[in-house]
Amino acid sequence: QVTLVESGGGLVQAGGSLRLSCAVSGRPISRYAMGWFRQAPGKEREIVAAINRSGGRTYYAASVKGRLTISRDTAKNTMYLQMNSLKPEDTAVYYCAVRETYDSDYSYYAGTGEYEHWGQGTQVTVSS
Repeated sequence: QVTLVESGGGLVQAGGSLRLSCAVSGRPISRYAMGWFRQAPGKEREIVAAINRSGGRTYYAASVKGRLTISRDTAKNTMYLQMNSLKPEDTAVYYCAVRETYDSDYSYYAGTGEYEHWGQGTQVTVSS
């Protein structure tokens, strides 16, 4: 059984930075394509960033490109989301998710329905 635990959220002023972590237990993250999603009040959950099984391909939503960076550390079995130049519209609960893939699968995945396991979420609030 795989478990995902997010941390690193909090309250930050506009223009500030945060680093979110997603610690994975139960399976090595080298087996997974991974992603960060967010959900603001009254809105649907949306993709923020994704990374493929090998870590060599990444995807970013247009609204965060150039400000957020997804990465992972296989030694720590942890995925990260470095968030810079934060804006009030980045306020949301942020979730990490994983999808087990085959060795030959180099894809990243951007749909909520494409992921099998989710964390409980961490709140990010950006004040203006």
